[in-house]
Amino acid sequence: MRSFDKILFATDFSESSEHAFEYALALAQKFGSRLTVLHVINEPVDLRGFYVPHVSFENLEKEIEEGAQQMMEKFCKSHMAEFANYDSVIVTGIPFEEILKYSETHQVAFIVLGTQGRSGIDHLLFGSTAERVVRKALCPVVTVRLP
Repeated sequence: MRSFDKILFATDFSESSEHAFEYALALAQKFGSRLTVLHVINEPVDLRGFYVPHVSFENLEKEIEEGAQQMMEKFCKSHMAEFANYDSVIVTGIPFEEILKYSETHQVAFIVLGTQGRSGIDHLLFGSTAERVVRKALCPVVTVRLP
């Protein structure tokens, strides 16, 4: 039987991610897996030289990182009270690429993520992160829709 020792849960802290987390946690508990909660800070478009002075852009990046760290801490405190076998990781980049990179580097058994992040024109232009992860992942992917 295949080992489910490592599960990767990718979150954007949306309602969809909250819902998908219930599945990731249940699976981790059932199989005794190490659960990694991964959040990708979407690379902000570099506006230096256009509208924002150099210093302001670096402050903005720092504020975004600090905000993401606070959201992650709040998420883990409120969702992991009964579960200690987890890591939390924050990286910066293009979400689907970073999810795939992490899953391959750390040889996770499978990935769990929600399907309702972006919508409308954003979805048409960029495609869905979940869709891209499903198409390119080397391991199984569990996608969870909001009811």
